[in-house]
Amino acid sequence: VPKSTVASIILKWKTFGTTRTLPRAGRPAKLSYRRRRALVTEVKKNPMITVAELQRCSQEMGERCRKSAITAALHQSGLYGRVARRKPLLSARHMKACMDSKM
Repeated sequence: VPKSTVASIILKWKTFGTTRTLPRAGRPAKLSYRRRRALVTEVKKNPMITVAELQRCSQEMGERCRKSAITAALHQSGLYGRVARRKPLLSARHMKACMDSKM
């Protein structure tokens, strides 16, 4: 065990009289770490899945949460919703006209 760990435990004992984990500031996470990982694997398996479907899956697993919590969890994991850019459908006539205008 590193010296710094021992020193911090001794300091905690002297300050608070206990070595237990003390309550922290901030709201606890709604989604557990395991559930967040399950969401990420679900999205990687099926990238077209919607947040509403993910919410239904999490309710079936017994962990109710809002869509915004699911979106935030996916954002923390580096997954974002994207829409593919629309590309024009070029017919043979369009391609010929384009080539003619370049020459």
